[in-house]
Amino acid sequence: MAWSDVAARRRYHVGNLRAQLLEEARAIVEEGGVAQLNLRTLAGRAGIAAGSVYHHYSGKAELLAELAAAGFQELERRLKEAQDSAVEGTRIRTLARAYFAYSKTDSAMFGLMFDPAVATHPGVEQARTRCFAVLQAAVAVALPARKDADQIDKIAWAVWACGHGAASLRASDADRADELMEDVIQGLELLFGRR
Repeated sequence: MAWSDVAARRRYHVGNLRAQLLEEARAIVEEGGVAQLNLRTLAGRAGIAAGSVYHHYSGKAELLAELAAAGFQELERRLKEAQDSAVEGTRIRTLARAYFAYSKTDSAMFGLMFDPAVATHPGVEQARTRCFAVLQAAVAVALPARKDADQIDKIAWAVWACGHGAASLRASDADRADELMEDVIQGLELLFGRR
């Protein structure tokens, strides 16, 4: 065994290996996409034997699901921060911008979070539901006249879908990427303000 291998194996502390694996997996995904992530590469980056990864994850699918759930937890935190800092009358707009910003700054994670291969994992579903609840709460506060929970839910889904759609379009319209979310918001205001 080479000295560099021994040094790499000493980098981690046994008690935090799962967290380190998740951190290294995220770095691999951010550097080269999900296709670049395999458990052997991950083990090498963490400085452990390849078989040791299986003490923490049953396979790549479980690792990706936990990584996607962590992405939704991060997005939830950012949405809560945006909600807390929103000026009266701009709550939904502020959350839509925060969602769009996350999709831009963490695009690899954002893509993984909505990957059909992990979307139905229970941990991902729970994290996504908690994230969506932040948006539902913001809609309920921003539109107090809408007392019906079903209406609030539908409005929240519409906001989520518009934010997600704008985030998806951003990649194909790089020239307008910075203005795209604002254009979507203004377009919806024009559309629904006239009805």
